[in-house]
Amino acid sequence: MAHELEMIGDQASMAYAGDLPWHGLGVRVPSDLSPIQMLDAANLNWSVEKIPAYAEVAGKQVAVGKSALVRSSDNAILDVVSDDWNPMQNEAAFEFFNDFVAAGDMEMHTAGSLKGGKLVWGLAKVNDSFELFGGRDQVDSYLLFTNPHMYGQSIDVRMTPIRVVCNNTLSLSLNTMSKQMVKVSHRREFNADEVKETLGVAKEKLQSYKEMAEYLSKKRFNDENIVDYFKRVFPVITEKQESTKVLSKNAEIALEDILYTQPGAEFGEGTWWQAFNAVTYMTDHVMGRNADNRLQSAWFGQNKGLKTKALDLALEMAEAA
Repeated sequence: MAHELEMIGDQASMAYAGDLPWHGLGVRVPSDLSPIQMLDAANLNWSVEKIPAYAEVAGKQVAVGKSALVRSSDNAILDVVSDDWNPMQNEAAFEFFNDFVAAGDMEMHTAGSLKGGKLVWGLAKVNDSFELFGGRDQVDSYLLFTNPHMYGQSIDVRMTPIRVVCNNTLSLSLNTMSKQMVKVSHRREFNADEVKETLGVAKEKLQSYKEMAEYLSKKRFNDENIVDYFKRVFPVITEKQESTKVLSKNAEIALEDILYTQPGAEFGEGTWWQAFNAVTYMTDHVMGRNADNRLQSAWFGQNKGLKTKALDLALEMAEAA
């Protein structure tokens, strides 16, 4: 079975502090590690180097205007990139958290790599949260920094709220002008101060999400529109059946098995907050071949966008109800 999580020997290249993360992966470390100590604990203390790439033509090596991205720890070729591609070292990526951690605004939570080292990330818990239902349902704020060592992928900084009762995740945009995350192309030098200025909207975004959650927690679904919601979130992809009339397997599971049994279902039962969290619980804890496959999809793949779609649709249907 293929795994997205990188393995170094028999140990996953992932470390976590505090309680076991929602994805259930990694080696536990003390909760007071510095960003660089977290980097070491997750076996990410390696660098990458651009080496000119050649093609053998008629017995001669001919430069192709590309470079191989080679990892220092084992000389593995992570990808082939253009000559104007600027690698960002893992150490420099994790230094991004230093000021926040030193000021007591964050603490390191998780670090790891996927896809054989091509996708490296650090996750820090932000000292910011909100509560629903008289404090019984808490949502904590995290900052996710992704440093890809692969062509076509940008450095990515995003806010990731996590619902404590069930460890459901969501990606929130930090860009006030669009739905895109804070992204920095490898074609220009990374400027940490510039990105930190953009992160000034993080508290505003969490407040916005709080307002959405409070709204959903006060609006109720009925037997008809909840079925329609799951049909639209998980449509049937087939030429023989109309998705408006047939429930997909994922929609059936969400409707019959997850909606009323998910952790925290007792908070706001019958509301659109419950319906939306049934989707995020599905993507983070049920769908996918294994835990690392779900992690990859929930943070970086198809399920990341699916959860955003589910939130937008829940708000739309709650307003129409």
